[in-house]
Amino acid sequence: MRIRDLPYPDPGTPDVRSGPRFLLWLSRRQLGGQVKALAWGTLHMAAVAALPLAVGTTVQAVVDRSGARLAAAGGLILVLALLTALGDTMLHRAAVGNWITAAARVQQLLARRTAALGATLTRRVAAGEVVAVSAGDVERIGWFVEAESRFLSAALASVAVCVALVVYEPSLGLVVAAGLPVLALAVMPLLPRATRRADEQREKAGYATELAADTVAGLRVLRGIGGEELFLARYRRASQEVRTAAVRSARMWSLIAAVQVALPGLLMIAVVWFGVGLVREGRVGVGELVTVYGVVTFLLYPLRQVEEIAMAWSFAGPSARRAARLLALRRTDDGGPVPGDPAPGDPAPGESVPGDPVPGDPVPVLTGGLYDPGTGLEAPQGQLTAVVCGDPDAAGRLADRLGGHAPQGTAGVPSARLGGVPLDEVPLAAARAAVLVQDKDPVLLAGTLEELLDVPSSGRVTAEAALAAAQCGDVLDSLRRSSADPSAGPMRAHVTERGRSLSGGQRQRLALARSLITDPEVLVLDEPTSAVDAHTEARIADGLRELRAGRTTVVFTSSPLLLDRADRVVLVREGRAVATGRHDELLRTTPEYRAVVTRETTPEPWIGEPA
Repeated sequence: MRIRDLPYPDPGTPDVRSGPRFLLWLSRRQLGGQVKALAWGTLHMAAVAALPLAVGTTVQAVVDRSGARLAAAGGLILVLALLTALGDTMLHRAAVGNWITAAARVQQLLARRTAALGATLTRRVAAGEVVAVSAGDVERIGWFVEAESRFLSAALASVAVCVALVVYEPSLGLVVAAGLPVLALAVMPLLPRATRRADEQREKAGYATELAADTVAGLRVLRGIGGEELFLARYRRASQEVRTAAVRSARMWSLIAAVQVALPGLLMIAVVWFGVGLVREGRVGVGELVTVYGVVTFLLYPLRQVEEIAMAWSFAGPSARRAARLLALRRTDDGGPVPGDPAPGDPAPGESVPGDPVPGDPVPVLTGGLYDPGTGLEAPQGQLTAVVCGDPDAAGRLADRLGGHAPQGTAGVPSARLGGVPLDEVPLAAARAAVLVQDKDPVLLAGTLEELLDVPSSGRVTAEAALAAAQCGDVLDSLRRSSADPSAGPMRAHVTERGRSLSGGQRQRLALARSLITDPEVLVLDEPTSAVDAHTEARIADGLRELRAGRTTVVFTSSPLLLDRADRVVLVREGRAVATGRHDELLRTTPEYRAVVTRETTPEPWIGEPA
């Protein structure tokens, strides 16, 4: 795969049973690029390793006053220089290509998994961890994949040079061959501590990033209550802890680098000291000593690759574990996977997962009423069904399950069914085309209002009709006034990130308009009017009922204004649908329903009818 051919048509199905297995799978997927980098790296290393031989031959030719051998040695140096330049250039191209393509593959896998999990992702994984994996961890994993081929070429060249050196000059060659493994393994005792310190730094950096994101997101509220200094002080402390951890980690890596410099220097001194004695005894010539010295100098270069691969592994190992843990999540899982152990029902590497999108598969069209076996909730086709649930968290989980997602803590609960078809047994694209769930806190992306409302839709509902039904007239006026070019109209006005320039009610109504434009077969709304006043809420209720006529709509709410417009109301208590009827009927007959809707502390008899 060339860089210009990215993205991958299909990044593949990763082995996510553990971090090392994921790295091994990724390396196998990059096999062509790895072989290419290994070949160019071996050529580069071999050319560099042969230079001392050519230099030694040149020196010996000068000592022996042989013009022919001097010319041959000069020609050899020229050829080796050209091969070194060619090998280094092509190795760099191949290695960087491996890095970028591996990182791109992981990014595509993460994007596909994030899209598959949808809103349930942040309920299973902290938002800071998702950001850390998508930003920093991807680069570290790509670095390790890129470093593998260079390390292997360095290892092959080192072994070949040691064998050739033993054949060329046995006395000095044996000294070098015995000392090289010691040098390569000398840093191994230091790596566990360096890895732990690097992990500590990344953990503290992730916490600081999450704290900064939370502070920025809530800055408007913090300023209102005067709490911004408190949170800024917390971030300063977290930032200083990151700095301290980074310094401690850098000290360990500097110690490893110092060992990698000091020990080869000692080996070089030993070789020169021993070689000078052999020259004095007449057992080796000056040119041979220069050759051996040059070879030892060359071996310092492959040793640096040992340090780099160790550092790359210390960073990529934890990163691969986090990525594998995130990629192992499934829509029907009740939590994250156990590291190193596949979750029950997870596929073997290479197998498809029911409910995950498969490229090329046709998207079936689902119609019919919506039914949740877990609670017994039923929303007939073409009707507006309101659901009253005293527990807001339980309502959010139930809303997600109606959209084909099994939230955490609902293991073993059957999936919701649309027209009798379980949503977790159909492709994700089909489930989302049929059922749209709007969260309690929907996100508005930055851009113009036109871009915000440019979403996949049936085409039946226009932007104007959706905005009118969601009562967004004042929102349009506000956007028009704040626009840099008021004459361009509100649709060209800019909406800031997460709509922070708008009030909570305005953001809520824009999100509702966006959901109405999609015009799905089933629309699930979780408290869509909790931030608006009663008069606006009444008009939204009328607009919603009119615009969604003939479509299945489920609204989680306890607002009497919305409940009164619903075709049927379902009371869910302790995970079960315990009462169904119209709003006025349930007020008369069901004390639990009346307590939730009227905010009573204890159920009282209905006063409007005789006991």
